[in-house]
Amino acid sequence: MAELAGLVARLETAVGRLEGMSLSGGGGGGAAVPAGPVSKFVEEYDDIVSGAVAQYLSLSQKIGGDVQKHADMMKQGFAAVRQILMLASSHQKPSDSALTSVLQPVSTVVTKVQGFREANRTSPLFNHLSAVSESVGALGWIAVAPKPGPYVKEMNDAAMFYTNRVLKDYKEKDKTHTEWVRAYLSIWTELQNYIKKHHTTGLSWSKSGPVASTSSAPAPPSGGCPPPPPGPPPPAAMDLSGGADDNRNALFASINQGADITRGLKHVADDQKTHKNPNLRSGGAPVRSAPKPFSSGPKPAAQAQAQTQPPVLELDGKKWKVENQENAQNLVISNTELKQVVYAFKCNKSTLTVKGKINSITLDNCKKTGLVFDNVVGIVEVINCRDIKIQVIGKVPTISINKTDGCHVYLSKESLSCEIISAKSSEMNVLVPKEDGDFAEYPVPEQFKSVWDGHKLVTTVTEISG
Repeated sequence: MAELAGLVARLETAVGRLEGMSLSGGGGGGAAVPAGPVSKFVEEYDDIVSGAVAQYLSLSQKIGGDVQKHADMMKQGFAAVRQILMLASSHQKPSDSALTSVLQPVSTVVTKVQGFREANRTSPLFNHLSAVSESVGALGWIAVAPKPGPYVKEMNDAAMFYTNRVLKDYKEKDKTHTEWVRAYLSIWTELQNYIKKHHTTGLSWSKSGPVASTSSAPAPPSGGCPPPPPGPPPPAAMDLSGGADDNRNALFASINQGADITRGLKHVADDQKTHKNPNLRSGGAPVRSAPKPFSSGPKPAAQAQAQTQPPVLELDGKKWKVENQENAQNLVISNTELKQVVYAFKCNKSTLTVKGKINSITLDNCKKTGLVFDNVVGIVEVINCRDIKIQVIGKVPTISINKTDGCHVYLSKESLSCEIISAKSSEMNVLVPKEDGDFAEYPVPEQFKSVWDGHKLVTTVTEISG
């Protein structure tokens, strides 16, 4: 039995190596990368591919369905990165314009992966797809300088919001899904260690050899279905439309102006200065610009198509879908059942009322939208939203606010025991009913202080005074 177990282990190792060799050597087409021995950093990248990546692909195939399709796209992405590493090992860094073309195959995969998740929001494996979609931008570490390692960690952290959901859903049901989570997250952990060792401040290009050019760039990954419409950008990303060196040169040129740098600034009169006029501080917070995508972004035609999606308000199985509603102030869902859920996506300047008792409610990518509901037995989630108002008429055990700017929660007397969990969000306020029927407003802390007490890290809420 011991010999048989050893033989099985050797076979599994051999299969993993073969899958890794297939992945690292395929999918890129005829890239003009010279044959011969590969560099040390390419070999160690292949170790990640034949190890953690191969395990993730194997478990994805075992789960099947949309997860397997997503994994096939990711396989192309890891192959495209490998081609660029091969190119960097034998070529000098190209010009910024050529670098954009060199990196395009990876950008194409990132767009395809995100688009697949957006096109399959009703998938029963949506949390799996979201975990991959939120972190696929980590493949773009090859374009990040000077800190590609921390960038990959940020992408990994973005995935964990959804992998935690997978663990919660399948922990007691199917061990394959928990193993899938561990395998997927281990890819980015190993990649961070790899970058720290070989590419600490950015992709290491050869100091000798020809300068890489558009002609030497790897071809886009082949195979698979055509890419779906591009989805939203990853949580943190890059803009490759212009050269990084050009941006730095422009910055330094501005700094070198010295005192002349202020000549272009607009003069602000005393009656417009907030520190001299406290009443001006009550205005709304400045609108943050959206992060730029890793790729060149969707074409105008695709943007127009996204803006003209028809509004949806329908019951699909156990899910109420409320999508693409614009200036709809009287959206009402009634005749609900305890097993049903509500999922509102890309609603703007609208108000949704949910009557009766329901399992859960999710607001995703909504702006200036109001939600009024009677009772929720599970959770109310607000994700990637802006300027949201929620009013609880009955009871709700948990409200989760994630990646949201501006959220007001009006609690009822019956829901005062509600837990409010927030992460990566700002401008959150909870309004509690008073005896006279009015509401008292309490801000949710956004700033914290952590100190080491000799045994553990102690974190407390802190405020800026003055």
